[in-house]
Amino acid sequence: MKSFINVQDIGPLDKAMAEAFEIKNDRFKYQHLGKNKTLMMIFFNNSLRTRLSTQKAAMNLGMNVIVLDVNAGAWKLETERGVIMDGDKSEHLLEAIPVMGCYCDLIGVRSFAGLTDREYDYAETVLQQFIKYSGRPVFAMETATVHPLQAFADLITIEEHKTVARPKVVLTWAPHCRALPQAVPNSFAQWMNAADVDLVITHPEGYELDPKFVGNAVVEYDQKKAFEGADFIYAKNWSNPGVTNPADYGKITSKNMSWTVDTEHMSWTNNGKFMHCLPVRRNLIVTDDVIESPNSLVIPEAANREISCSVVIKRMLEAL
Repeated sequence: MKSFINVQDIGPLDKAMAEAFEIKNDRFKYQHLGKNKTLMMIFFNNSLRTRLSTQKAAMNLGMNVIVLDVNAGAWKLETERGVIMDGDKSEHLLEAIPVMGCYCDLIGVRSFAGLTDREYDYAETVLQQFIKYSGRPVFAMETATVHPLQAFADLITIEEHKTVARPKVVLTWAPHCRALPQAVPNSFAQWMNAADVDLVITHPEGYELDPKFVGNAVVEYDQKKAFEGADFIYAKNWSNPGVTNPADYGKITSKNMSWTVDTEHMSWTNNGKFMHCLPVRRNLIVTDDVIESPNSLVIPEAANREISCSVVIKRMLEAL
């Protein structure tokens, strides 16, 4: 596996899931694969779970790890071609990337959407430059449009906690005080479409995700109807994806607090489990009583980030 961005990159899901549970049973089984190998983790944005889980996974596999915070511990990087670099950016990404590749065997990249230029974001401009110029296998630690390590961990969590063979999974929009990217809901929808679940996506009108991620999911604008009989509720805010109106891309066009997931919402489900990728704004996305309830899976979900990342890094090491 030379790159990991989308669900297709992982290959057959049943094999990936079997590998995930094998690694969860023995996290150090493949430690020999990473001996004398180095992972470079490059962060253009803040991180807690991704930073910790990815570093732990690499260490479990015997790797050395270099962590670079671009905005705190390096020269400011220019990403655009043709720019006269007479501002505050001292180095171009096109020189920085191959230099980074000299010092490692694998690269993980985290770079969020700017939420001002949909075409630029959805072209995955920064990530694609790493893939093209680093000379190393590259995996996404969340990008402008996707967060596959999170979605893989979500699927592992659902598999561990499901009580029926084919559960009903609902991805629900919830309000937020800031404009957030669509990366997490995009990847969640993509991975659930590939899995053996019934996926329903619910959100206010105008918040439609890109069709390439929605796939065969049912889109239901009535949140109560969407929640009925659900086995899992995955709450997440996203800013307007600009699908129906490109001028709205990256904007907050709804702050409807009736979409906040509370006890009443969960009562509509089939004793549903609550999920969220974290960090979560309490009493905006979800109320205290729901996230603290026995049906909340946010901590096991976060723990499985180590497992999903271990599978990805293992696959990449095997391909070196």
